[in-house]
Amino acid sequence: MSLTVDITGVPPERMLFAVSPLAELTAMLHVLAAPGHHPAALSWASRVRAALRPELAERLYEAEFLWRSSRADFLLPGHPAPTLEQELDAVDKLDDDTYVTSALVTTCGSDRVLFNTPSPLVDSTSRGRALELAQARGPQQAAFADRLMADPGMVRARLRETLTACGPAFFNETWQRIRPQLTADVRLRADLLAHRGLAETLASVSPALSLDEPRQRIVMDKLQDNSTSAVGDGVTFIPSVFGGPHLVCVHAPRWRPVLQYPIAGSAAGSPAPVPLEQIQQRLDALAHPIRIRLVRTLARGPHTTGELASAWELSPPEVSRHLAVLRKAGLLTTHRRSRYVHYELDATTAAALGSDLLEALLR
Repeated sequence: MSLTVDITGVPPERMLFAVSPLAELTAMLHVLAAPGHHPAALSWASRVRAALRPELAERLYEAEFLWRSSRADFLLPGHPAPTLEQELDAVDKLDDDTYVTSALVTTCGSDRVLFNTPSPLVDSTSRGRALELAQARGPQQAAFADRLMADPGMVRARLRETLTACGPAFFNETWQRIRPQLTADVRLRADLLAHRGLAETLASVSPALSLDEPRQRIVMDKLQDNSTSAVGDGVTFIPSVFGGPHLVCVHAPRWRPVLQYPIAGSAAGSPAPVPLEQIQQRLDALAHPIRIRLVRTLARGPHTTGELASAWELSPPEVSRHLAVLRKAGLLTTHRRSRYVHYELDATTAAALGSDLLEALLR
């Protein structure tokens, strides 16, 4: 499973690495809304939440679905600006239809179905569908969606005020501290792109990113099947301190693809995520009842094929077939003693399977 970006004919100069205050503020807001995703940032989140004025805390809560489970597309700029105010000015220039549809996607959890329908601002069927989807998400989302479609100007102004208020409350101080890290990362990636090419640059950004050169696609190892195109425009890559373990991508129709990635050593990032294919392979290997019995024995110490066959009343060839599957999945270690090969469960890999799976789901 993967998310792909078609970059056929897109020149290297349209692969933009840039720092974005708005994107990083959005990542911080996600940490505040879903701290369980970011254990390394818990102390920061606790400190910020304790210091928030009640009015700002309430405002963040009323709109948190814009950045909690997914990100509203307009919160990750395709062309980042130096300041938060400038990026919010660019958001203000979006027409109401574009803004409302983008906000409703996160509010309604509709998997972007609203992008393929008439505007809910003018079409009663689309409006009813949006409200129905929002109601299924909860009363908070339903109230927000109703206000947004009834008076988009008022909701837009209120959200901008809320994001602006985050500056003196916590963003400005944190941004001043982390901006040098983000700027250094952007310089590194831009230099790599200029001298080593896109494939090596993507690999340096994240092991979950790769370049399918024959098909001219950027491939993101994410638990989804989706695609978008950068043809005629380009792709923007935005580093994040607070974004890990998420690899966030804006890929809505008519939007420039934007990818926000966690930098090395960031608050909750993982430097080497395990590929989804490998996790699936390990889960499949453990799903067979005979293999789970063999693993139970191997968890207690090394055994030969013959010992396993005798312990579980199986034939040696049958045991060998199951061991081959477990070895291919990376769940076993082996070592030879004289003419015997001993198999043992790789306890570190097995213990990490749960956290690897969770990280892949969150990625």
